[in-house]
Parts: sequence; C-alpha cells; structure tokens
Amino acid sequence: MSLSTPTNTPQDAVKPSNFLRQIIENDLDKGTYASRRWAGSPGDAAHHSAGALDPAKIRTRFPPEPNGYLHIGHAKSICINFGLARDYGGICHLRFDDTNPEKEDTEYVNSIIDAVKWLGFDWNGSADAAPYQASDYFDFMYRAAEYLIEAGHAYVDEQSAEEMRVNRGDFGKPGVDSPFRSRTPAENLARFRQMRDGQHADGAMVLRAKIDMASPNINLRDPAIYRIRRATHHNTGDQWCIYPMYTFAHPIEDALEQITHSICTLEFEDQRPFYDWLLARLIEGGLLASPAPHQYEFARLNLTYVVTSKRKLAQLVNEKKVSGWDDPRMPTIVGLRRRGYTPEAMQLFAERIGVTKSDSWIDYSTLEGCLRETLELKAHRGMAVLNPVKLVLTNWDEVMGVGHLEPCSLPALPHPPEGMESPLRHFSIGKEVWIEHEDFAQVPPKGYKRLFPGNKVRLKGGYVIECTGCNQDADGNVTEVLATVVPDTKSGTPGADSVKVKAAITWVGVQDGVAAEVRMYDRLFSDPQPDAGGKDFLQCLNPDSLKVVTAIVEPSLAHAQADDKFQFERHGYFVADRTDHAAGKPVFNLAVGLKDSWGK
Repeated sequence: MSLSTPTNTPQDAVKPSNFLRQIIENDLDKGTYASRRWAGSPGDAAHHSAGALDPAKIRTRFPPEPNGYLHIGHAKSICINFGLARDYGGICHLRFDDTNPEKEDTEYVNSIIDAVKWLGFDWNGSADAAPYQASDYFDFMYRAAEYLIEAGHAYVDEQSAEEMRVNRGDFGKPGVDSPFRSRTPAENLARFRQMRDGQHADGAMVLRAKIDMASPNINLRDPAIYRIRRATHHNTGDQWCIYPMYTFAHPIEDALEQITHSICTLEFEDQRPFYDWLLARLIEGGLLASPAPHQYEFARLNLTYVVTSKRKLAQLVNEKKVSGWDDPRMPTIVGLRRRGYTPEAMQLFAERIGVTKSDSWIDYSTLEGCLRETLELKAHRGMAVLNPVKLVLTNWDEVMGVGHLEPCSLPALPHPPEGMESPLRHFSIGKEVWIEHEDFAQVPPKGYKRLFPGNKVRLKGGYVIECTGCNQDADGNVTEVLATVVPDTKSGTPGADSVKVKAAITWVGVQDGVAAEVRMYDRLFSDPQPDAGGKDFLQCLNPDSLKVVTAIVEPSLAHAQADDKFQFERHGYFVADRTDHAAGKPVFNLAVGLKDSWGK
C-alpha cells in the first residue's frame, strides 16, 4: 500500500497539535473506523462489503471544483488534508467536485493536478493513481435520489425560484410548505424521471429533500438536491440534463470513497446537519456503508494584501490588471510558483499558521518569512547590479597591465550543509566594473560608508579601491565613478587585510557581466484588506507592484535554468522566470526581499 506522502517533508517531524489532530487521535484510540472495509475503489455498501478491512487508518480528501486556478487558501487545505493522511497512516483522495458543468473545464483540472503534484503529494494511494471525479458517481447519485423519493424523503417542486425563496422564510419566520410537497412517491418518481428524460425546461422544477420547513437551520428547509440544466459536461458530455446540487453530491462522494474525516472551511458548518441527515437516510436504505464520514470545519485563510475570491481573481485577469493567472503578483499557486515560492515554503506556512475554528488575519509577511527561511541555506548567491553606473579604475592599466582581467571567485553557498563543500562562482575584474548608483555619493550623508571622494571600500571578492571623484553630463548626472585600485589587496590573498575598510560593495565586471531583465514585484494591493467592508478592491491596487529594470548580473547567473532560485547579494531572493527566461535572454523575478520592507 502506498500512502499519501509528500516528497519533501520528513514523516518523523514533530507536528504541533490542533483540534483536528486531537479528533483523529481520539478516533484512532477508540477504533471508530477500524471496521471499515475497502474494495479498492469507491462504491456503495455492497461494493465495499466484499472488500478487506481498509489498510488506511484514515481517509481524507481534497475536493476542488475545477472552475478556476487554485490559490494560497487551497494550498493550506491541501497541506492539511494530505498532511494529516501522511501523519496518521492514511490516504488522501484528490477528487474533482465537477457537478456544475457550466463553469468547469479540463484546463482547470490539469492545473489542479499539477499544483498538488508540485506541492509534493500523491493521492488515492498511489503515485500514478487517477484523481476521482464526482461525475463518475452520477449514476449512484441518481439512484440515491430515486430511493429518497420512494422512501418519502424527497419530492419534485414546481414552484418558481422566487416562490421558493419567499416560502423558505427567514431567520425570524418559518418556511411554508410547497403546494407540491404532498405528492405521492409514485407521482414524484414519475415527475423526476421526466426531468431526467429532458421533458421539462431548465428551471421548471427541482427535486427537494423533504425535511422540515420550520427548522431554525434554513439549510434544512427542504433543500434542492437536483436541478434541470442543459449543459455539456467536460467529463460526461450530454449524458445528463439534470445535475445534483453540491450539498447533495458532496456527502455522497465522501461516503462512496469511505472518507473518515471530511475537512472543510467554516462556511460549510451550517450544511453539516444536512450532510448527516442525508448519509443517515442512505445508510438506512442500505445504499451506503457504515460508519458514515463526519464533517469537521476549520477557519479559512485570511491573508493580508490578498484577495482569494475566484470571481475577483478572474476579474483581475479578464480586465488585464495582471498578465494572467500565473502573474507572480497573484495569490494563485501557479503565480506563487512563478514568483519563486517553493513547496517547502508553502508547507512551512501552512504548518506555522496552524488550524483553528476562529477567523483571524495572517500577515503577508508570515508567508514571505517562510520563503526566506527555506531559501536561506539553499539558494546560490550571485551579484547583480540593478541600477548600474560604471566605475572606472583609472590606475588599473598601470598597476595590473593593459587589458588585464583578474580572475575572482566566491562561494555559491556561504553556509553549506554539514559535510558539503560549497561550489564556487567565478568572475573577473578589470578596468571597468558596474556598481549600484546608490553606492556613490559626491556629498555623503552622515554615516555613509560607501564610495565618496577620498573613501576606500572593497569590491566584494576583489580589491580595495579608493574613490577619486566622478564624471557628469551637462545636467549634472553622474555618468562614471572614478577610483584607483589598491594593489595587493585582493580577497583571499595575504595582503587582503593590509588595508582596513568599513564597507564592501557588490559589483559586476563590464567584461563578463550579462544584461538581464529583472522584474521587481511587490504586493498587488496597497491595502491590507482590499475587499473587506464592501471596498472596491480594484481601487486598492498598488501602482508600484511591478517595476522592470535592465540589470547586469555576474556570469554564473547567466547560466541559470528556468525556476532556479538565487540570492542576489544585498537585494533579495530571485527566480529565473519559468515562462520568459531563456538562454541569452535571462529574466529574473524578485521572489522576496532580504527583509520585510512593509514592516517599517
């Protein structure tokens, strides 16, 4: 048996406790699900009764609707469900809740599969298992609906949508029975089969569960469980013109898959009584196996400076406020991945924010901190000049020889893992190098330690130099910084410490530096809660969320492959763009700065 195991998280790591872990541990101690059987695939009671005892101690599931790209909130849910299955000897199912044919597409199916794999998880008990699909259970769902009708638990209602809304009542007023509620099971069954056979128009009638129109929980006031909808389904085509409602389909899917702990967000808490009611009726009828799954709710992720509404994310894409679903400013998993986030950072973030039943806001800096933490010891270093100005070493030819290029090197990993020797980056220094504009000041402010006339600094990995001045254009802009090289002070040589300096600056040689497009991404919104309280989130867009510069990078960075991650020394962590980066045309995205600039 292959259990749900991410490829990059040790199984023996100690995990912080939370209420979900306590529930699972209690169920395992009591043997709540120890008698379950598993026939090797989802199925009804008869199917599973022929199987052996389930080898998975628990079964969880991640059931996205394939109607959009997954975002950071889904990543949290993935890590919770797959992580719990991993930690307790269970299996997590990937299942597509594809009961709404008008909004679903295979593009989204493929993107979800890719996202779960990228996060490091297998599903359904095998690395090559196919995901489950709610639409594969449509035949059973229809059979379950007919059973409910025959048992007197469901009826066909022909009221208009407005009549049903009015008659449902509200929190202060009980509902009113539909005039069609008293039909006999035979009449309802005949009408339901007419719905199935396409004899009625879309919206003409629905199948409703018969529960209690006076229930204080409005979700139990005869909820709709089937509707007529002529739409081609991406999996079943035109086989059906009636489709189950999500609240009807979801508990059935869980039961057919022998899920033990059905974990969802708090907005489904009010639906749990119907979840339990439906499974109890179908177990009574012998259609589903016992014990039934149980639903548990946790607080969804509220992350500052982010919107996670699929509708609003689609609006950003459709109105071209961003370049697409994978724009590195988007909170989608494809966007975060392109930004430079790693599976390890996402899993660390999910673990760090924990699981609770109360809503709270998580500051975006927590997510950024997790990325820094996972890249600090792994990302190769490199020097890049983002706002270049030329530095001319006026005595270079005299001291070092005309046209001489001096080879230099620095470790790619300043703190390599124990037992590993850091690889070296190689570059060269000559008469001209690029430095950052901000590393020179004609009139230095108090405490300034970099280049100004008469001051000495070290070119990191190279020589000590002394600034002598600058050249300017007609408008007074600095066009070149001038300095002299101090001989015999090259880093790593016996004379390196002969001259003391208070600063070392990054640089790139003119001879071997490579031009690169660098995209300086920042948070997409300037408001920490851009869509809270009825605000127009589009008015909260950060006008400085993207700045593109032409930088000069050291030669080791020119050989980067797409998705390779680096620390540009002094600037932050960057990733070679997975879409636009190419040999001879490097493109890097800022993943995260070296410190939280928003925390000031």
